Amino acid sequence: MYDPAIQSALQAGEFRLHYLPTVRLEDGRCVGAEALIRWRRDGLWVPPMDFMPDTERTPLAGLITYWVIDTVAAELKDWLRAHPAAHVSINVPPDVLGRGGLEYAAVKSGLSEVRSQVVLEVTERGVPDEQGLMALDQMARDGVRVALDDVRLNGANLALLSRCHFEVIKLDQKLVQELLPGAPAPQWLQGLRALLAATRLEVVAEGVETEAQRELLARAGVTLGQGHLFSDALPAREFLAWYARHRADG
Repeated sequence: MYDPAIQSALQAGEFRLHYLPTVRLEDGRCVGAEALIRWRRDGLWVPPMDFMPDTERTPLAGLITYWVIDTVAAELKDWLRAHPAAHVSINVPPDVLGRGGLEYAAVKSGLSEVRSQVVLEVTERGVPDEQGLMALDQMARDGVRVALDDVRLNGANLALLSRCHFEVIKLDQKLVQELLPGAPAPQWLQGLRALLAATRLEVVAEGVETEAQRELLARAGVTLGQGHLFSDALPAREFLAWYARHRADG
């Protein structure tokens, strides 16, 4: 059972999207952003982990996802058209995959017109059923990129990579936090080098906070990153201004 206050907040327009820049580790230039939901309630920001888990496996999962698609289209579609090398990532719960609503929302909002610039993110924790996996594969064939989020480079992650057509993996920020100045390189870093040598996966490191982390990740072959070192998540207008100052295609 989900908190009815969440549905009321959606109906009352209390949700916002902020955009977390994704940058090239080699030079800090921006190549896109991840859409992150924010809830402004009674003048305060409610942390996503305080409400998003309550929506999982409920009808709200779909409603919020469709709202995110509509909002991304309204706020960033023109920007995506103007910058065909840029992308936007959207987190997708497994409940909505393969049920038709996702595709309908994308067409209705117009976001499907820039489908090659959209990345759908799913997590191992939210692995979809066979119907959802088929939908992800079809989307990949239609030009939408699919990312596996919160990757810890364990057996479960690697098994999932073999089941679905992922083009992008996002390293869990807990892994990135293990990269400390002067400390031995963690074992997973060598495993990541081997994975990148054997595949064409694009890797995004989450939670990059220090220059030392950026350098270690770049030397391991990680090309993209997100985190406080570069920028926090920003409202659409602020993100577009930030992108204009840091764009990779400028």
